[in-house]
Amino acid sequence: MGGSAWVVRLASLLALGLVLGAVEASLGDVDPRYRTCVKDCQTTGITGENIISYCQNKENDTSFGGSWCNQEQIYMQWKELSCRTDCRYFCMMQREGERQSLGLTTVKYHGKWPFLRISIFQEPLSAALSAINLLMHFTGWLSFFLLVKYKLPLRPQTKRTYYEYSSLWHIYAILSMNAWFWSSIFHTRDIDLTEKLDYSSAVALLGYSLILSLLRAFNVKDEAPRVMFAAPILAFVTTHILYLNFYELDYGWNMKVCVVMAAVQLLTWAIWAGVTQHPSRLKLWTIVFGGALAMLLELYDFPPYMGYADAHSLWHASTIPLTYLWWSFIKDDAEFRTSTLIKKAK
Repeated sequence: MGGSAWVVRLASLLALGLVLGAVEASLGDVDPRYRTCVKDCQTTGITGENIISYCQNKENDTSFGGSWCNQEQIYMQWKELSCRTDCRYFCMMQREGERQSLGLTTVKYHGKWPFLRISIFQEPLSAALSAINLLMHFTGWLSFFLLVKYKLPLRPQTKRTYYEYSSLWHIYAILSMNAWFWSSIFHTRDIDLTEKLDYSSAVALLGYSLILSLLRAFNVKDEAPRVMFAAPILAFVTTHILYLNFYELDYGWNMKVCVVMAAVQLLTWAIWAGVTQHPSRLKLWTIVFGGALAMLLELYDFPPYMGYADAHSLWHASTIPLTYLWWSFIKDDAEFRTSTLIKKAK
């Protein structure tokens, strides 16, 4: 591992920076003026020059008759969500205008910077980049599936792939596409439901990715040891997701949990690649450090430039080429393991 010692040291420094840089909750949504504006807006449907029809005449609304209670309840809940979302947006923009006139810095509201909307898209750039990431994972998984199913040799007795981690990568692909799908939806329309689905999907993906990195690094191939590796991490991730959804959506704590899980798996991949002298280790190191540097955008972020491009959206952009490289490494690993096992069988 001598030649790769600098890689491990650099990965450790990046991981330490990621953990120490974790941020706490946002400041904008605890501003008394912002809260008063939102409360008045939800009551009157008016904030500044903006009139929000969803918030008006809620008590006397008869858009749906009383013959179908469930339909009316769903409609009223949708109106309430739309009212709150629009009130938050216009009050946020109004408050930020006041802060700028006083020479104050931009702050976050409910964990997010103030963005300019385009039609229904609350964060148009992040929503579009999330959709592209979803597409990249789909095409990457499809090429991996075609490789292991039709291009690489199969075991003669069982007609199954030689690569022991195929099924694990299929699950990874499903979780990845699910996470980017909800990321795209959340950045399009930020309500409590989409926010929790986005955060929960991301945590589930990070937890599973950590498990997968440990299983591959320690070459765990049997089911019983895999369960032993996965059980404590699955228990923690499940508990954390339940905490976020049913107790408190703590942005600062969630950031720290995600950063630690990501940092551990980055270190795992970097050290494993150096120790095993994997033929695609340079590609993997590029992914590891590219991912670590990209994560710094999540921690040391900045307000959106021109109201659209913030550090988070740039992180979404950086993961697009990294996703291509990542699936390329996964395919390389499948080919490497298959050729190794075939040589041993001979």
